[in-house]
Amino acid sequence: MTVPASFQPPPYPYDRLADLRTKAEALPGGVVDCSVGTPCDTPPASVIRALAVSGTERGYPASAGGPGLRRAATDWLQRRFSVTVDPGAIAACVGTKELVASVAHHLYLRDPDHDTVLYPAVSYPTYAMGATLAGCRAVPVPPVTPDGSGLDLARVDPADAERALVVWANSPANPTGGLTDLAAAADWGRQRGVPVFSDECYCEFTWDGPPRSVLQNGLAGVVAVHSLSKRSNLAGVRAGFYAGDPELVTYLRDVRQHAGLMVPGPVQAAAAVALADDAHVAVQRDRYLERLEFLAEQLGILGCPVPLPAGGFYLWVPVPTRWPDAWAMAADLAAAGGILVSPGDLYGPAGAGHLRIAVVQPMVRLRLVVERLHSAGWAD
Repeated sequence: MTVPASFQPPPYPYDRLADLRTKAEALPGGVVDCSVGTPCDTPPASVIRALAVSGTERGYPASAGGPGLRRAATDWLQRRFSVTVDPGAIAACVGTKELVASVAHHLYLRDPDHDTVLYPAVSYPTYAMGATLAGCRAVPVPPVTPDGSGLDLARVDPADAERALVVWANSPANPTGGLTDLAAAADWGRQRGVPVFSDECYCEFTWDGPPRSVLQNGLAGVVAVHSLSKRSNLAGVRAGFYAGDPELVTYLRDVRQHAGLMVPGPVQAAAAVALADDAHVAVQRDRYLERLEFLAEQLGILGCPVPLPAGGFYLWVPVPTRWPDAWAMAADLAAAGGILVSPGDLYGPAGAGHLRIAVVQPMVRLRLVVERLHSAGWAD
């Protein structure tokens, strides 16, 4: 009998930045951490208040999410996308990362004849890791554009399409900021009976036109995944939801209930308040756009031109030829500017040749980085 090798987790991607962080921390004023999309701005006071006064901390919360949260999500989907989704086709998740990581496992239990997870070739690492954790094949889908954006599903090998368990889309995309043709992805999946899961956590920060959702093309065979981490600066409370095809949502809800996956009651109350408030999101949009425009302009002056993204709050910077690769450029940025950024190959081999800058730091810190780089002679 052949004994399978035990699973050894790979290094967590951002742990690989430890040496770069040390370089950046050595500068007066310390590191300006733009490596991870961790919000630094404050959530609305009404949301913080709701965490304290809901009175839901004593009892077990509903795994699917209570009526208040699911109704708030329904109303938000209607306001934002003009899509009507019954609260029964919506369920809560403990932040969307755990959902992304577990969907393949849960769907594989349901459909063990299919073992392949299709995901964007340049993307957040958890799509592929979710496949690995489920014992499935992780197969990257080639991008549509040279910067690594989109899903060119026409280039998926027919054998992989035949084995597909799920297709992941991410729009606006992390790290590229590109937009995906979600209608085309939904059609591709429906024609083949493959569920399409659309990670839309950056949708509120869509710069090229209005926010889009896969749900705008009908609910059959699709699930949209939404998070309050970015929208409302609530990454620390772990609140999100998924919505779409009633059969898929019900199946996942029931499996997750057995696993004890529950968003805490006070968090559900706060999330409902956040979803009902669009004003604070408009303020946050202005902050991120100001930072994107400022840093893109300054990097151009410093000899590192970068286009503005179509969405999201990341700059996807092509590495100029004076550096051999993104790691070398990231090291120089850390040493000279005190800024910690992420080399593009953290998001898949196709991301090599770029680096990602998350504009999550306040303007005063971004200006400090630019001043340091000018002082180091980067503009000469």
